[in-house]
Amino acid sequence: MLLSTPKLKYNDSDLFFLMAGPCVIEGEEMALNIAERIVKISDALKIPYIFKGSYRKANRSRIDSFTGIGDEKALRILRKVNETFDIPVVTDIHSAEEAEMAAEYVDILQIPAFLCRQTDILMAAAHTGKIVNIKKGQFLSPEAMRFAAQKVVDAGNPHVSITDRGTSFGYHDLIVDYRGIPEMQKFGFPVILDVTHSLQQPNQTSGVTGGMPQLIETIARAGIAVGTDGLFMETHPEPMKAKSDGANMLQLDLLESLLKRLVAIRETINKF
Repeated sequence: MLLSTPKLKYNDSDLFFLMAGPCVIEGEEMALNIAERIVKISDALKIPYIFKGSYRKANRSRIDSFTGIGDEKALRILRKVNETFDIPVVTDIHSAEEAEMAAEYVDILQIPAFLCRQTDILMAAAHTGKIVNIKKGQFLSPEAMRFAAQKVVDAGNPHVSITDRGTSFGYHDLIVDYRGIPEMQKFGFPVILDVTHSLQQPNQTSGVTGGMPQLIETIARAGIAVGTDGLFMETHPEPMKAKSDGANMLQLDLLESLLKRLVAIRETINKF
């Protein structure tokens, strides 16, 4: 099941779709360079592609952590990515008041995992008419996401997708329960696996979230094998220099070879 949004190419490719980009918009040149690289790769492999970038990071471990370059400036960059490469764009919002503002610039509004039960945010996003991508809370069962999605539908917007980003396992780890993907697909919405956030190691004593990027391919392969509709990955040319989530991001130079292997897995599965 694919997302129905203008500018999403290759919807008939019978592959997974891809949401990918930097964690947060750090600047125009950086965003355009990343988008250009991924567009070239996704076009060659005929993968439906949506550029991902946060215009601001509201959930940070420490008050001195980087949050963004300014809302309007970052949103204008997202719009420029959209217009330059003719691709859809997704960003997250953090309050009901932000929904209308962000909707002027992007195609898909994303609800962060910690906020997936907040009715006012879900309804505000729904009322924009944009696709609403709801991240499953680390504290929720897959079955419970039915009610989050239904709030958007009940607000008059049937355009919903659900993203699994792992489930809390103790204080410092997340676990992906792959049973949740087919369970949430029963709701009738596209289900996405957030590969890189599933490998975060939160609540570190340093105040900086850790990660296990060496397992990105492991998580992604398993997601494709069980039939996820889409993959979500954060990627950066130099993850360790990224201003947010560098510890669990995929190095951009590794993306093409990874996607080639994932496409091969999906094409093999499709034969059955």
